[in-house]
Amino acid sequence: QVQLVESGGGLVQAGGSLRLSCAASGLTFSTYAMGWFRQAPAPGKEREFVAAISTSGGTSYYADSVKGRFTISRDNAKNTVYLQMNSLKPEDTAAYLCAADYAIFGGSSWFAYDYWGQGTQVTVSS
Repeated sequence: QVQLVESGGGLVQAGGSLRLSCAASGLTFSTYAMGWFRQAPAPGKEREFVAAISTSGGTSYYADSVKGRFTISRDNAKNTVYLQMNSLKPEDTAAYLCAADYAIFGGSSWFAYDYWGQGTQVTVSS
């Protein structure tokens, strides 16, 4: 059974930093591209792409809204993907979910991903 478990969320002031982790089990982690998405609480708000990383970690891709502030990385020996978030803004407030795609690189489309975690809440106060 595949499980993706996120951790590291919390309440932080604007300008602060958080590091999210997503621990994977039940799959051969190094054969899955990984992505981070976020879901804001506003009604009708769609799941938003944040960042993606290839199986080897050699290629990453970011949404324009987080480029230069967030960094995605992975440790295949620990079956874990990370999202380092710096210079946080109130508009970054959302539930952050990690996802796994059985491909070398998953990209920005949420429907391409095969497995999802439950999410970890990030709240940025102004």
